[in-house]
Amino acid sequence: MHQASGHARVLVVDDDTNITTLLARLMRKEGHEVTAVHDGVACLDAVSAQAPDLILLDVVLPRMDGFTVCRRLKQDPATRLTPVILITGVGDTEAKMQGLEAGADDFLVKPVDTRELLARSRALIRLKRYTDDLDSAASIVMTLAVMIEARDGYTEGHCHRMANYASALGRHLGLPEDDLQALHRGGFLHDIGMLTIPDGVLRKPGALEPEEFELMKSHTIVGDSLCANLRSLQSVRPIVRHHHERLDGSGYPDHLSGENVPLLAQILGIVDVYDAVTTQRPYQRAHSIEQAVNVLGQQVDKGWRRRDLVAAFTEIATSGKLDTFGAGRDSSPGITYELNAPST
Repeated sequence: MHQASGHARVLVVDDDTNITTLLARLMRKEGHEVTAVHDGVACLDAVSAQAPDLILLDVVLPRMDGFTVCRRLKQDPATRLTPVILITGVGDTEAKMQGLEAGADDFLVKPVDTRELLARSRALIRLKRYTDDLDSAASIVMTLAVMIEARDGYTEGHCHRMANYASALGRHLGLPEDDLQALHRGGFLHDIGMLTIPDGVLRKPGALEPEEFELMKSHTIVGDSLCANLRSLQSVRPIVRHHHERLDGSGYPDHLSGENVPLLAQILGIVDVYDAVTTQRPYQRAHSIEQAVNVLGQQVDKGWRRRDLVAAFTEIATSGKLDTFGAGRDSSPGITYELNAPST
């Protein structure tokens, strides 16, 4: 979280103490809190200890050069949005290109023009603040999603399980980090639209009337619209809208078919079925992992699910490595999944 009243945390990294003293004094005059370190490894340690809002990073450093430090910071999901200004005594184009390829947000050559440094620092700190605000807004929406559990009767831990199951399958498939983050958030947010479904429909113990079922299905569209204005949740929107689609086009809300159903939404759809079958609900007791896998296999045979995705998830589920926190307790009736497996 950034500092209040326009202040920021700035990390200055240079092996020349005269330069770190100069830059620290400059940043403190701007009202910022400054930490100075003198080698690449110390920089990474300082970032881990207290996340900065801006890093002024020299290229030539002991133990680890600035290009390597920058690359590591930008490859780590926890620090990749931290602005980095690389500062070097080498002004050739090759050095600048190497810095930009490492992920640097800006590049300055010594001797640094202090007015230019301050102007670029202000711009990057301002951008970091906007990013933090977006993340805060997304966190609020995530909190609302967890509150759905209390409102509609889902067992405590449903959202966490969905996030963990989906992320586990994504990792097993070797998906990139951005997709894994979307799956984790999507696990929490997939039913955010349920906030607008009336209690009488949401908690109805028996079968829903056709018009009630249509209203229930609208949670996908409402959820998509709730996420639409948050830039940090754009990658989650296909999950929220399409996790009830089926490959044969019989799902909702858009009756997508085949590969038109987004991959991440397919993953959430699979783990949603698994959680429904293995969780105790008013109309059914919790069933075994084997029975849940059987249901998913039936849905593959019907053309609803991708065989390879179900096979991959089956491998994880039967390994006993899934986090099943909260499973087996009472839950909302929600939408019934066909279960033909024998009772045990």
